[in-house]
Amino acid sequence: MPAHAQTSTAAIVAAGRHLLEERGADALTMQDVAEAVGVRAPSLYKRVRSRSDLFRLILEDVADELTASLDAAAGSGDPVADLRAMTAAYRGFAHSNPVTYTLMFAPDSVPGATARSVRSSAALLRVVAELAGPQHTLPAARTIVAWAHGFITMELAGAFRLGGDVEQAWDFGLDQILAVMPGRSRA
Repeated sequence: MPAHAQTSTAAIVAAGRHLLEERGADALTMQDVAEAVGVRAPSLYKRVRSRSDLFRLILEDVADELTASLDAAAGSGDPVADLRAMTAAYRGFAHSNPVTYTLMFAPDSVPGATARSVRSSAALLRVVAELAGPQHTLPAARTIVAWAHGFITMELAGAFRLGGDVEQAWDFGLDQILAVMPGRSRA
């Protein structure tokens, strides 16, 4: 008869994710995760094949959470309001999850990331298509993501050292991007 499960994959992923954010990628150990979920390290391997598998599961969880956050933000039906809400949700997510946010952009961070990227980009692409027009959707979406990611990366690194209001700079940047969307009506 199999032993009673003392933990779950979800609990392992949650503990790993918490420790990853708290200590950083280099300090995450299977031993620490095992202690956090109340089992011995060898017991983890019943549910997670390796440390790299744990990272994969954590980053999949992060991507799913970010996707849900972006989808929820894009519900007003007004593409400008939706884009503002989505970029705010994206930025808020990055600030709440700085380590895993950064890891999401590491080369080959998650096997199968392309399929997840398509799903997590669907709401953004839909909103941007309304703002930029169908022929400019992908380049416009890439520009928005590149701007937001660059801004957030600098913000998380403490690189805005010249003073001024960072919130105002964020709003200014997004306003400038919105102003040049080719599909927006010029009223």
